[in-house]
Amino acid sequence: MDEPALIYAVMGILTLLAAALPRLLRRAPISLPMVFLAAGALTFALVGPLPDPDPREHESFTLHLTELCVIISLMGAGLALNRPIGWRRWSSTWRMLAVAMPLTMLAAALLGWALLGFGVAAAVLLAAAVAPTDPVLATEVQIAEPTDEPELDDEARFALTSEAGLNDGLAFPFVYAAIAISLVGPAPSDWFVQWFALDVLWRLSAGVLAGLAVGWMLGKLFFGDLLQRIRLAHAAEGFVALAATFLAYGLTELINGYGFIAVFVCACTIRAGERSHSYHQVLHDYVEQLERLLTVGILVLLGGAATTGLLAGIGWQQVVVAAVIILIVRPLSGWIGLAGGKTGPRERAVIAFFGVRGIGSLFYISYALQNGEFVEQDALWQIICLVVIGSVLIHGITATPVMNYLDRKRSREAEQQTGDPGQAPVTAV
Repeated sequence: MDEPALIYAVMGILTLLAAALPRLLRRAPISLPMVFLAAGALTFALVGPLPDPDPREHESFTLHLTELCVIISLMGAGLALNRPIGWRRWSSTWRMLAVAMPLTMLAAALLGWALLGFGVAAAVLLAAAVAPTDPVLATEVQIAEPTDEPELDDEARFALTSEAGLNDGLAFPFVYAAIAISLVGPAPSDWFVQWFALDVLWRLSAGVLAGLAVGWMLGKLFFGDLLQRIRLAHAAEGFVALAATFLAYGLTELINGYGFIAVFVCACTIRAGERSHSYHQVLHDYVEQLERLLTVGILVLLGGAATTGLLAGIGWQQVVVAAVIILIVRPLSGWIGLAGGKTGPRERAVIAFFGVRGIGSLFYISYALQNGEFVEQDALWQIICLVVIGSVLIHGITATPVMNYLDRKRSREAEQQTGDPGQAPVTAV
């Protein structure tokens, strides 16, 4: 069999499915990631010969493919946010980042140490990798597109979108901490000062400032009056979103900042430049289509890896840890983080439960294992992939019915309060 021809044919089928399935599955309890994860598993199990999809055998490719997918998704998340940044307006986001995320990491590290027998470095890496809510796989529970009516964004979708945009970058310092511990040992005197100064203070600051600077510059280029002849917003060129993504990410990484944070901040800054302009929709649509194609490729490979040996030898401890992280640790941490906030009980439960784990976790594991010295490499890959696959299945089955239920409740309450079922309710649900 002609292997390249087979691969092209499979890629063509998957690309067509990526375009058609979102409409077909709109109201079904099945998500796009579930379909392509299963497609990858079946393809590599039944069709052959195909290249080995194991990420451990293709470390550099895995690192850069997941990296590209995450930064594209972060640009889309930032462009989709309709609510201006503010302390009170983003209060749910700050609570999830400041309370829920540290609690999730602490619990995950303890599970890795107590049940999986990980050392300190591997336990910290596990905690960092499962901490972020993924901006790639959580599209069913995030804001769908930019609008000029921010008041229509329900709190659940807004909180999950903004959280996903920021916590991918905020987990990075702890990945660096795990790398440092793996190289010099757990004694804080050997690594803490340099880690805090460089990996926390400098890299975070550089990411935010570079994102603001690039976003401001591009906002002027897109919408400003100084360069009338090349106002790109009038040309409606969607691929310019790639320029914004790569420029923000590349320049920030050159100065040793966190590119993930820079891309999201850049997108938010571009959006703030002229919030109601239709060009944001053009940029977002292009990013969304590219993100979907990259996601298809990664999930097909992950499904294939899962059926060709990556999860061989998985025991009950790994299954229990993955289930506890998805079903107990994240929901409980999120509920605690949102306690006393402005969210009602239903929205709080939805935000807490849908902490989707995905492509960002795969990137962090790949990055850390290439830069540190972890004796538990295979075990780390297995538990992270198990968490991601479990999240795809559990959250994929529940996302559509849960969000539809939440929308129906909001619509009824809006109709009772305003007489208009299309308007958001005054009180949280």
